[in-house]
Amino acid sequence: MSRHEKINYVEFATKDLEATKAFFTQVFGWTFEDYGSDYSAFTGQGLDGGFYRDNLASTTKKGGALIVFYSLRLEITKKKIEEAGGVICKPVFSFPGGRRFHFKEPSGNEFAVWSDEPAS
Repeated sequence: MSRHEKINYVEFATKDLEATKAFFTQVFGWTFEDYGSDYSAFTGQGLDGGFYRDNLASTTKKGGALIVFYSLRLEITKKKIEEAGGVICKPVFSFPGGRRFHFKEPSGNEFAVWSDEPAS
């Protein structure tokens, strides 16, 4: 498939770069490559990207794009997020085709996780 004119990379602001990196490493097993003290990149996660140091955060209430993860076991992923310091900002809800919830990582960026597994 051609990469021409396809989404290629995503960047997020983060108030606390170290806390954000630690969160995504603990929950999702990400690794990072630092480019100076104010930027860190991740690869191999479905879409490559990075975090840059800033006081902003992306949320749907502010019109930010929502990045959605897929999970085979929604409740297990939710528990890992909470144990790593993530905050559930929209509890699990059903929609046609599955269930999902929204969370904020330590710097306040909002993400979601969905699954097509039936509720237990």
